[in-house]
Amino acid sequence: MHPVKPSTLFLFLCLALFTTAAWAALKPGDAAPDFTVDAALGGEEFKFSLAEALKKGPVVLYFYPKSFTSVCTVEAHEFAENIENFAAAGASVIGLSGDKIEVQRDFSTKECRDKFPVGADPSFSVIKAYDAAFNIPVVGPAFANRISYVISPEGKILYAYSDSNAEKHIENTLAVVRKWREEHKR
Repeated sequence: MHPVKPSTLFLFLCLALFTTAAWAALKPGDAAPDFTVDAALGGEEFKFSLAEALKKGPVVLYFYPKSFTSVCTVEAHEFAENIENFAAAGASVIGLSGDKIEVQRDFSTKECRDKFPVGADPSFSVIKAYDAAFNIPVVGPAFANRISYVISPEGKILYAYSDSNAEKHIENTLAVVRKWREEHKR
């Protein structure tokens, strides 16, 4: 491998962070790849299983680039502020990045405000399965793109949204789970 100049890496990162809204690779109706990851909620580690979470209702799976960065922190705060709304619609939320579990323990308490879990995917296996990796030529996956998915209890993608800005992720995914709830009232 050839070393990547810091200026080249910076250029790639800037381009990734300042792109406009785009479509996520997995589309509504696609099967959501199953996964289990190390996760943290309120600073406590546990194994998060998508299959287990889907038994309770839809799951909002959102990928974000890096814990403790400005936009990722804002996004975590917004999800935390709205977690009761997601729960009222029968949905659970998990954030996922390439950070290690040690970082996620801290992030889950400080920025997620003990309200929802964040998963650690330092191998990028889940991030790649959801086509959420931002790859830098020669280097490979550098971080996750900001992509949110709503996954039905049947394991199908209901909604996919990709945008480097955090604002619409919460609003859009909440609207989808509320609509799902209305359509599935018993």
